[in-house]
Amino acid sequence: MKKSVLFLLGASAMLSAQITLTKTANDPVSGDVINYNQLNGSVDNSAVGANVTFSNAAVTMGPSSQTTYSVPTSAEITTFPGSTIKMVDGATTIYYKATATKLEITGIVNPQATLNFNVDNGTYNNYPTTYGPAQNDTAKGTFSSSVANGLFSGTLATQADAYGTLIIGNKTYNNVLRVKYTQSFNLYSSFDVIYSNPIGTVTNTAYAYYDASHRYALLSTSSGNISVPLLGINQSTSSAQALSETFLTVNNAVKKENLVVYPNPAKDFIGFKGNTDNYSKANIYSLDGKLVKTAEVKSGNIQISDLPPASYFIEMSEKNTSEKKNAKFIKK
Repeated sequence: MKKSVLFLLGASAMLSAQITLTKTANDPVSGDVINYNQLNGSVDNSAVGANVTFSNAAVTMGPSSQTTYSVPTSAEITTFPGSTIKMVDGATTIYYKATATKLEITGIVNPQATLNFNVDNGTYNNYPTTYGPAQNDTAKGTFSSSVANGLFSGTLATQADAYGTLIIGNKTYNNVLRVKYTQSFNLYSSFDVIYSNPIGTVTNTAYAYYDASHRYALLSTSSGNISVPLLGINQSTSSAQALSETFLTVNNAVKKENLVVYPNPAKDFIGFKGNTDNYSKANIYSLDGKLVKTAEVKSGNIQISDLPPASYFIEMSEKNTSEKKNAKFIKK
């Protein structure tokens, strides 16, 4: 599905638990590469409030995609003043300014249009972001597209409006905070410097689902609209994606035994309990779904001394069938 201009302005605990988004744990980091999959099926964002269940068991894995974060070039910083980090997600690039207490949007480049927040940056997150209180901000700048150029002005609202249990396919995440991002901008002709006569609108609603174990959203959706009646433009777009990790789940309907890794945590080698004679290949993934190592299963052991200390998923494939097993382990 085609992504909207403002895509991503928006991505076990007790029932009473909830998380807080912080700069240290959730601000984007230059050099990060996040593996996602687009989703087949509709995401249900209707649950609101405390201790709810975000039920999306029916969605399935779609095409893969990557989101990368890097430092803007000097030319990009000149174009989008104040930018300190940029996100590239397919054909969409978003520029941010990271400060001690917030993450602000300085620019968006998309095949549909470019929004430059050079008059007033738009706040994406004020830290900490907790369940309940709304964050509101204004933004102004210039827009350009293949059919029109001009000014824009409007508002951004960010609110963590729900928390609870997230179900994606056959994977369940507990203690998940859902953040809703709502953007509403009016478009103006370039000579309307007092912003008195809007010629169009850009609106977008995005949802992002976070847990305490991941810097980036487990699941994110976006639904937006661009309307410029004088030019006959009225375009709506939507998209949804989840971390690739969410689909690294064993279907135990065929084999009821799970893959058990030992020792766990491990330092140099990992072995497996049970019969693994029919499994010849293993893929090891980071928790964000990135493939970090492929190994042959020899004598029931796999060397992991070359991996940095962290938590990983291992997925093993059977020699003559499509059967797979997986498990989570810790490299110390």
